[in-house]
Amino acid sequence: ASPGSKKIVGVFYKANEYFTKNPNFVGCVEGALGLRQWLESQGHQYIVTDDKEGPGCELEKHIPDLHVLISTPFHPAYVTAERIKKAKNLQLLLTAGIGSDHVDLKAAAEAGLTVAEVTGSNVVSVAEDELMRILILVRNFVPGYHQVITGDWNVAGIAYRAYDLEGKTVGTIGAGRIGKLLLQRLKPFNCNLLYHDRVKIDPELEKQTGAKFEEDLDAMLPKCDIIVINMPLTEKTRGMFDKDRIAKMKKGVLIVNNARGAIMDTQAVADACSSGHIAGYSGDVWYPQPAPKDHPWRYMPNQAMTPHISGTTIDAQLRYAAGVKDMLERYFKGEDFPEQNYIVKA
Repeated sequence: ASPGSKKIVGVFYKANEYFTKNPNFVGCVEGALGLRQWLESQGHQYIVTDDKEGPGCELEKHIPDLHVLISTPFHPAYVTAERIKKAKNLQLLLTAGIGSDHVDLKAAAEAGLTVAEVTGSNVVSVAEDELMRILILVRNFVPGYHQVITGDWNVAGIAYRAYDLEGKTVGTIGAGRIGKLLLQRLKPFNCNLLYHDRVKIDPELEKQTGAKFEEDLDAMLPKCDIIVINMPLTEKTRGMFDKDRIAKMKKGVLIVNNARGAIMDTQAVADACSSGHIAGYSGDVWYPQPAPKDHPWRYMPNQAMTPHISGTTIDAQLRYAAGVKDMLERYFKGEDFPEQNYIVKA
């Protein structure tokens, strides 16, 4: 970083009345990652907003002269090549959390920008959430909950498609930090565990979990009762689960996706849920985010979708806020970040 005062812009979701309910709620506009006092006491300018879309938005006003942009995967500021071109002073793009696919990484690299994230900050949060979603789908929980709040009572309406997790085959597509934690958490349920990745996991972990490596994804898909998506969004994985690939899955498959919405073909998922080929789909990632009111996943049958929440628990917020502060401290001193945090290194 060059010396002197920096203009730092943070883009987060608004908490409104919920901000006052928890002093550790830092991952929102009002909480501002707990950085305001620290940054301003050092003479830096810190602007925080949730307004990130369109030519007249608040973020757009600050693009020409900001030095650092902090965003989250939960309310992403889409950093396009066009925005990068306008950002003459920009040096650093930080993700408070994991996943920097809201940034045009090629344009960032060409412009000599550093892109970094807080690797590992919310892997436990996401893995726990995936386990919950598997159980919610397997046990057909959501219709039962709806019966209770609508004053209904119809056991048969839930039981005809509720199962045990034990004995089912669960496959994770991607066995990085989150995928590995999920396999460990699934072990006590006595499932058959499969995983597909570019590389095999550590033999000790493979032995501990009993997970079997599947080199060929298309050969793995028809074996799985439950599929969990745990891969990053790249040009290669964008739209990877289209109509043809979904057709290779077992009829009645359950899918959990907390990775990225754009890995799936939106309409193909909605159609497969309507036909019953996918018996249940749960996740908290959409494309775009926030999801518009007419997004087909809101209205497809047998879904257990939520807004993007899995990685923004209070525990995760405290971890990724601390990680962002650490990287800003290093940036001001001209020091390197922890190597694993770099996505693009200038």
